Amino acid sequence: MDNKKLLGKRIKELRKRKGLTQEKLAELVNLEPASICNIENGYNYPSFQNLEKIISILNVSFLDVFQYTHHRERKELITEINSMLELSPERIQDAYKVVKALIE
Repeated sequence: MDNKKLLGKRIKELRKRKGLTQEKLAELVNLEPASICNIENGYNYPSFQNLEKIISILNVSFLDVFQYTHHRERKELITEINSMLELSPERIQDAYKVVKALIE
């Protein structure tokens, strides 16, 4: 998944966490709702000024917006999980318990 889509997904995630609609965020940033939609769908990057406004409104840090590694492709995530477990084989049972608890 490209960075534009990942950034858009992350902004959407943070917006929803804040309880804002696209329309409300657009109003607060002084953009058209379609612009927020295009950003969240990964069609457009926000300008730096608009990104600063979004970060301020969502009350997150600049780094928070770019922490979207959890939105990577499924195969990529599975490969990384397997690599982590291979490096820490003593933690496999702990990881299993956590995953099982999340799924049940």
